[in-house]
Amino acid sequence: MVDLSNRRAGLALVIVSAASFGAMPIFALFAYRDGVDAVTMLSLRFAIATVVMSGLMAARHLAWPRGRALLGLAALGALGYVGQSFCYFSALRHAPAGLVALLLYLYPALVAVLAAIVLGESITRRRAVALVLAFGGAVLTVGVARGGTAAGVAYGVAAAVIYAVYIIAGTRLLRAAPAIPASTVVIAAAAVVYGVAVAARGPQWPASAAGWGWIAAVAVIGTVVAIVTFFAGVERIGPTRASTISTCEPVVSVVLAAAVLGERLSPASLAGGVLILAAVALLARER
Repeated sequence: MVDLSNRRAGLALVIVSAASFGAMPIFALFAYRDGVDAVTMLSLRFAIATVVMSGLMAARHLAWPRGRALLGLAALGALGYVGQSFCYFSALRHAPAGLVALLLYLYPALVAVLAAIVLGESITRRRAVALVLAFGGAVLTVGVARGGTAAGVAYGVAAAVIYAVYIIAGTRLLRAAPAIPASTVVIAAAAVVYGVAVAARGPQWPASAAGWGWIAAVAVIGTVVAIVTFFAGVERIGPTRASTISTCEPVVSVVLAAAVLGERLSPASLAGGVLILAAVALLARER
């Protein structure tokens, strides 16, 4: 049985993670408007985050993972995180953003199935209902999108599958390394891969100091805070509940887009947010 205070802390951490991930597209949009391209932004995102995380580890005198844990976490970043982001951005080139977002949010159900197979987690009735509510809420929040090519759908599903495997693998690796060192290795590995990509094709830097500021927000809030709090939450409440709660992310994106960019907040989006909050409330009461 998960301790009540520990469970509440885990819920809060995953909600912070979802809010941080949800804010990232807004930061990225302003960075794009300043002239930076996607690959350069991703390279800067992970490079800046690596520096911040390394400084945090040094300040707290945390040890780096070693042996198999180090290799596993490096692979998680270089293959899992990079593979998921590559498939996601590739899907956006072949399918509407709403459809891609919905395909990505297949991952909580995939995590539940993989957690049952690999980690022996039980899919309780409460968790099953929460998954249905969360996915339904994501559909309403993002909008039912149609269209897109077979390649776009394939990339979108691949992004969800890779992310689900990434979460399960991360759950197992967290048994050998705490959240902050584990996150640092994952982020640094992704930084190396995207750094090589930028070196091969050439960078496209931001045009002003404001652009660099938005990239710093992507790195610190949308990467450091988002990844560390997610892993810390998974440690406390497990991958299935953490993945379901993370469906708060599109709600945050939609609300921020309405507040900052003036986009219309539809009744369907509000209803979707209510369903996702209902899913979170169900999981919060689970013992």
